[in-house]
Amino acid sequence: MLATLTYFLASTDAAVAAEHAASSTESLGEHFGIAPSYVVMQFISFCILAFVLYRWGLKPVLATMDERQHKIEAGLKYTEEMKAKLEQANQQSEEILRKASFEAQAVVTEARKVAKELADRQSQDTAAQTAAMLAKAQQAIELEHGKMISEVRGEIARLVTLTAAKVLSKELTAEDKTRYTQAANRELTGV
Repeated sequence: MLATLTYFLASTDAAVAAEHAASSTESLGEHFGIAPSYVVMQFISFCILAFVLYRWGLKPVLATMDERQHKIEAGLKYTEEMKAKLEQANQQSEEILRKASFEAQAVVTEARKVAKELADRQSQDTAAQTAAMLAKAQQAIELEHGKMISEVRGEIARLVTLTAAKVLSKELTAEDKTRYTQAANRELTGV
């Protein structure tokens, strides 16, 4: 910009020098009908206008364009970084899923093992309880059988005593009843 301005000022000086040279002889501007003072003033006005437009018009536009260019470049960099991070996150999530799958398989295997052990233990407990119940039932049956035999013996002894009394047609004393009952019991037990 400064070089351009210097160039314009140098050419202005050249124009002024040319104007002096032309004034001595027949001036070129007079020949074409151009006044050199107007040309110089228009040139200066053009330089001022160019400077003002550059300073407050073109320079802010260029700065805005540079800023936008930097933002676009930063956005592209950010996009690339995010793509890389997304890819890394996808790989990490796949790794986590793979580990979780292995851990889940291990947990399922362990759960099956524990369930089998529990089922075996319950089966053994059930078998033991069943055996205990059968033993108790057997004991109860034996007790009931002994009780029933005892009741049957008593009833037979009572019937023998009653039959003996009717056969003998007499009333038996308490001592006779006891003696006949004991004899019937001895016969039934085989002693």
